[in-house]
Amino acid sequence: MKIAIGADHAGYRLKDVIVPKLQEWGHEVVDVGCNCPDSVDYPDYAIPVCDLVVKGEVERGILICGTGIGMSIAANKTPGIRCALVHDLFSAKATREHNDTNVLAMGERIIGPGLAEEIVKVWLDTPFSGNERHQNRIRKVMDIEAGQSLHP
Repeated sequence: MKIAIGADHAGYRLKDVIVPKLQEWGHEVVDVGCNCPDSVDYPDYAIPVCDLVVKGEVERGILICGTGIGMSIAANKTPGIRCALVHDLFSAKATREHNDTNVLAMGERIIGPGLAEEIVKVWLDTPFSGNERHQNRIRKVMDIEAGQSLHP
């Protein structure tokens, strides 16, 4: 699988742990940065990752900042992105099975590298259930994105 990854200054160290793991697991990685502790703005890294996902140039995206909150907010402003902020294994699995998320956000200041690696592995390995109930919910979210009201 081809995966884009991006981080701000508060998440680049965890990114530098995750990238080699992704490669070890056989994935191709597009690293959009950042690669230093100098203060940067998280949207400048979230949006390029999301653009690659939406354009189909990568299959999934991973975003890391201090908490994951800013990255997930920025990501979810991009039409076609379903980004989940995840800090536990159950949520990593559920967000793929139920929400067919295409971007994962994590916080370096919240979780350590061992748990982050496990979250990424579960998230990548879990397929969307394809359940009609979940497909209907995703369709409703996509309709909202397209400016359609859920209520007549």
